Amino acid sequence: MSQIIPLKTFSDSRGDLTVIENELPFKIKRVYYIYNCDGSPRGYHGHKKTYQAIVCLGGSVDFYSQDKSQKTIKYVLDKPDICLLVEPSDFHWFDNFTKDAIILVMASELFDENDYVYER
Repeated sequence: MSQIIPLKTFSDSRGDLTVIENELPFKIKRVYYIYNCDGSPRGYHGHKKTYQAIVCLGGSVDFYSQDKSQKTIKYVLDKPDICLLVEPSDFHWFDNFTKDAIILVMASELFDENDYVYER
């Protein structure tokens, strides 16, 4: 099941700096980000082997993760110092993007359409 990973943040009068170094259980092979969303749901898929680490850099979004037993957990992503680790077998989707939402996704694998699972 997906899990929250707190990220190290260094703060002073100049601002905040958040670091991702050894927190992820995989090497990052792909990075992409989602923005300018109209609020509509996105996703509704799982993966065969890809792990994902998701950070909301700005705004907020609801993230839903469903394990093989159909247990669904809702995460509200709205802080840039929180990372959500998504397991390959977790069926997942985003909903309720704010207009200013910026979602960073780091993946353990390069894009491969055959890795996607669209039916539960």
